[in-house]
Amino acid sequence: MLAPDETVTLYDFEPRVDTFREAVVAGLSQSPRFIPAKFFYDARGSHLFEQITELEAYYPTRTEIAILEAHMAAIVERIGPRAMLVEYGSGSSRKTRLLLDHLIDPAGYVPIDISREHLLASARALARRFPDLPILAVCADYMDDVPLPRPEGPVNRIVAFFPGSTIGNLEPDDAVAFLRHVAGVVGPGGGLLIGVDLQKDARVLERAYNDEHGVTAAFNLNLLARINRELEGTFDLETFRHHAFYNAEQGRIEMHLVSRIDQTVCLGDGPCFDLVAGETIRTEYSYKYTLEGFAALAERAGFHVETVWTDPQAFFSLQFLHA
Repeated sequence: MLAPDETVTLYDFEPRVDTFREAVVAGLSQSPRFIPAKFFYDARGSHLFEQITELEAYYPTRTEIAILEAHMAAIVERIGPRAMLVEYGSGSSRKTRLLLDHLIDPAGYVPIDISREHLLASARALARRFPDLPILAVCADYMDDVPLPRPEGPVNRIVAFFPGSTIGNLEPDDAVAFLRHVAGVVGPGGGLLIGVDLQKDARVLERAYNDEHGVTAAFNLNLLARINRELEGTFDLETFRHHAFYNAEQGRIEMHLVSRIDQTVCLGDGPCFDLVAGETIRTEYSYKYTLEGFAALAERAGFHVETVWTDPQAFFSLQFLHA
């Protein structure tokens, strides 16, 4: 359907509320308990995450942008002219604006995001900046197999864009499955420009996920606020605290919500869950890779790493993969 200002075409596959409820019930019924990280991104969660990306302690966003700017000519050459750009988890599309400013005659832009409000706001902003670019916005969970639209004009190549180290939120086998899906979308000869966070000093990592301003804590706790609002949850946010740490054995940051007290929480008329003081609900993994480790993972999914760009400290990498 058309967005109200008719500058962006919206394809709406937004997950049902029942899907959210089913995922929360399933996750809270497990031991240890968890809630999938993809549900962070309602309108408020998306706004809070944008605040996180501006924090001094949170290095990934500014480092990736610096890499993108420093190597733009080479990146544009890898992508080529008349490419259809598909972005998974588009968010504010801040990095996409940088790309679109330099791409040669792009055939179209397909942003995919789970938050319809955030998706439309970003897509409309891009439409104002690039009035001649076909923008085909898809509201969906990008892990779902939904049909993607194509622009009417000729397309030389499909290139996916997956910035922000979001690949690290997936456990390795799930990351392979997702990348295999992307390889199918872009097709043989297609490409993927992906941000991959690298292994580094644990102190740098833990500081990035435990900011002194409490924005990351608010982002984490907002997940419970969303459950309360959309699923009639009874979570008292004051009885939970944010906790993030680096698991060196697994090579990942883990983000949890810790129950401060013994308590029972419910979703509407049920089910209910009994939590003891100190018990955690895991809300996110963020895997950090070595270059060799990620290359091996990409090969399992049908991609070959063509080029890697990093910052001087080797904190982060931007990689171009060939399907």
